[in-house]
Amino acid sequence: MEALPRETIVDVLEGRLRKDILAGRHAIGSLLPSERQLAQGYGVTRTTLKHAFSRLVQAGLLETHHGIGTRVRDYARTGGADLLPMLVRHNPDWIGEIFEVRRSVGALIAERAASQVTDTQRSELFRLLEAVRTADSGDGVQLADIEVHRALARATGNRVYVLLTNTLFNAYFPVRAALVGPFTDPGAAHGRLKPVVDAVAAGDRDAAKSTAEAYLRMTERIMMEGLS
Repeated sequence: MEALPRETIVDVLEGRLRKDILAGRHAIGSLLPSERQLAQGYGVTRTTLKHAFSRLVQAGLLETHHGIGTRVRDYARTGGADLLPMLVRHNPDWIGEIFEVRRSVGALIAERAASQVTDTQRSELFRLLEAVRTADSGDGVQLADIEVHRALARATGNRVYVLLTNTLFNAYFPVRAALVGPFTDPGAAHGRLKPVVDAVAAGDRDAAKSTAEAYLRMTERIMMEGLS
């Protein structure tokens, strides 16, 4: 059995700094206190602080300027969707906004997939849909469901839709255990998703869009009830 990873002091400090930034304790655009002050305040070495800073710069929350200091970035203006998993972990309220985008993007994907899908992709979609029905746990059904949506995105022939799908799933993956509600019954989960796959496979764009919208709204409602 593989040992679970242990948090290092850098991990802990990064989490503390991230929480303080997202909670507004270090205002957007403001310069952080000096490294010496921060290191003393958090009870760490300056080397540890530099490592944590490096991670937060990479995450898009900080920017460092030689001779000036380290400033909190306006991540809402300059950040990208890669920040979403971190923001969701800090504040689950982001989930509602993610699901709003999920509804609109998911419906567009299904509609486009219906006009672009190949015979090979039809076979793949039905195979992945069957995996939803035969999964043996809520977690397994949820993961199988995700693979169907990834396949729908691939069927559009547009790689940006594939990346958007990945981004949306990654965004709420940190809290997915609380969103397992629609997937606890494999048969019901399969039944909800089947009309979408059927419409895409039939090349019916209107039906693909409408069934996808219905599916996404229904599963969103169940997931939000579980989250609350």
